[in-house]
Amino acid sequence: MVRRKDPAVRSLLIERAAQMLRARQPITLRSLVDGTGVSTMAVYTYFDGIDGLWKAVRQEGFTRLAVVLADVVPSTDPVRDLAALGSAYVANAEANPDLYRVMFDAEADLEDLAAADASLHRLVEAVARAKAAGRFSDDTDPLELATQTWTIGHGLASLTVTGPLPREALAYAVPMLTALFVQAGDEPARCRRSVGLGWS
Repeated sequence: MVRRKDPAVRSLLIERAAQMLRARQPITLRSLVDGTGVSTMAVYTYFDGIDGLWKAVRQEGFTRLAVVLADVVPSTDPVRDLAALGSAYVANAEANPDLYRVMFDAEADLEDLAAADASLHRLVEAVARAKAAGRFSDDTDPLELATQTWTIGHGLASLTVTGPLPREALAYAVPMLTALFVQAGDEPARCRRSVGLGWS
């Protein structure tokens, strides 16, 4: 009789690996499962070995990010939506600090490369909507502006969630995003209101 895989065990091993990587602890099969109540064979059962585990750890970070970004419902204000996506990105990093540190470590492959691209695509879509609504100038490149927006969110998340700055520094996102979007053509006062509503 074939035993069914328990998603809780898979999640446990992913979380444990992310914690150990963040703490820079040496990881072996034995140290990974130590204290978890599962055997080293579980790494092969659920991930086909340690290399598969590294892929799964990175992938889980992007999977959770995708869920959080999907919860940002598009509104009639696409600039507000852009800021809200950035805020959701930071919230995901705060909720999953260990996975956040690992998900951008390119030493391990991703199981699904499209998952990482999908997160950026949500920003690209919001920029395109803002451009179509006349908030951004006609020569705005949606991919370029989306990447710049992601850079601000990622920089602040890295410096506050896993770095030296206090959480209060996240408030810097409002003037930074406002300046970026005004440069792209938005009206300053309207832009600041939209960004303030989205970045909460």
